[in-house]
Amino acid sequence: MELRDILEIKKVTDSLGEGELKPYLRFILAKIKLMKEQKETLEAAVAELIELYDELMGLQEKRAVWYPVPACTHVHIVVGDSFAGSMKQALKGLGWAETHKLITLRENYAIGPLDGLDSPEGRKARSNWFCDNITEAFEAYTEFEEEYNELLDQLKQIPEQAEVIVWTCSNTCEQIGMRHAIHLMRNKRNSISVCDACAVCEELYNRPDTFINYRHSGEIPPKKLQEALIRIDDNGKLSIADITRLRQEWQTISEQTGVLRIWQDNEVLKVPADYYDQYLLEKLDDLRPPVGNNGFLKSARLIGEAIGYCEQYIGDSYFEYRLRELIYNGILEIKGVPAAMRFYSIRRKNLTVSRPPLNEI
Repeated sequence: MELRDILEIKKVTDSLGEGELKPYLRFILAKIKLMKEQKETLEAAVAELIELYDELMGLQEKRAVWYPVPACTHVHIVVGDSFAGSMKQALKGLGWAETHKLITLRENYAIGPLDGLDSPEGRKARSNWFCDNITEAFEAYTEFEEEYNELLDQLKQIPEQAEVIVWTCSNTCEQIGMRHAIHLMRNKRNSISVCDACAVCEELYNRPDTFINYRHSGEIPPKKLQEALIRIDDNGKLSIADITRLRQEWQTISEQTGVLRIWQDNEVLKVPADYYDQYLLEKLDDLRPPVGNNGFLKSARLIGEAIGYCEQYIGDSYFEYRLRELIYNGILEIKGVPAAMRFYSIRRKNLTVSRPPLNEI
């Protein structure tokens, strides 16, 4: 398979929200099970899988109906494919799909170099960093360029009468993405509002005895997101001064060096690349590896634990990158192949005896 084919498949799967992806995965696994148990002929199963492939690869064209059109009244700008999938379902559920269109920013603005992102050289540097450090980063520079130019084209298509709503949340990725979107719309004269769906849903649904604190907008189910859409009002509308300030903040962020940023005290802070290294080591010390595994713990288990307790929304790929750095620096030992987090295990270097199981303490 050529790299171009891999990139096309990745683009399609990345564009699917979690709620969309799971049914397809279930279908594929069910087909494999039937073939394994010889309850379905190989020819029939392959034919259905090919049909599913054709359907999925055709989704990219179908998604174009969500791009801005001359008659649309609202354009929603969101960060992340997961949130985009939920937003599409919410707009369909409200019957707004014809007049409300969608633009998705797919960058994880929390990680990787951002300096000069609006220049070809800056995008080249960012692409190189991802290819060098993030295991699932198949994208070549041309892929970054295509996505960036597609984003510019979609923003250009926003009609003058449309209200623009930029969605954000209290995390680095969406906060920077919101500022970048506003910067890219500097030549547009549309009304722009900023909305925080996480804050709205927490206010509507959280109770003292049951509550959810969302770390990113992609965690919000479509039904709850509909309530946030219904409650859009003029309170979030940006003044010229607001737009100017947010654009200046983007300029400041995009001039910084570094590869890791966090959201703290309502501002974006640049932190060292090894900011989470000690946190990962502490989580590793807290976890109990399987008995008889000589102290080795699956890296996916550690990363899952780190994500679960981390107040910031960083993403698993950055934690996995830092695990590999700890291995390279001789702090951790590895068993397996670091092609992806599920393929290898780690432990503290020079640890030779695993801790006894709980029932022996």
